[in-house]
Amino acid sequence: MKILKHPLFLISIGISSVIYSVNRCEIPLPNWIYFYVNDFLCMPIVLSLCLAILRLYKKTEILYVPLGVIILLTTYFALYFETFLPKTNTRYTTDFIDVGLYFLGGFLFYKFQKKLF
Repeated sequence: MKILKHPLFLISIGISSVIYSVNRCEIPLPNWIYFYVNDFLCMPIVLSLCLAILRLYKKTEILYVPLGVIILLTTYFALYFETFLPKTNTRYTTDFIDVGLYFLGGFLFYKFQKKLF
């Protein structure tokens, strides 16, 4: 479970949690922090959790998330959060920058997963 103890994973979770908490407390921060940072961190966090669960289930540390799975999962998140939810919940809005940030986060996870985890 070294993934869940890795400093980058813990920092990402920490940053996301702080942004969420600050937003809930209605403390002002620049809009770009509220609108984009968590979208960028979303896929690395989700994919790290998926990799940790997969390694726990298979009982091996040599597994990695293949590019096809990263693309498929990132596409699902982009469609769900940027297409489906804005039509069903007024809290969500469609933003194509978010889609790019999901894919950028997924690409960076793919690029560095073998070096970091």
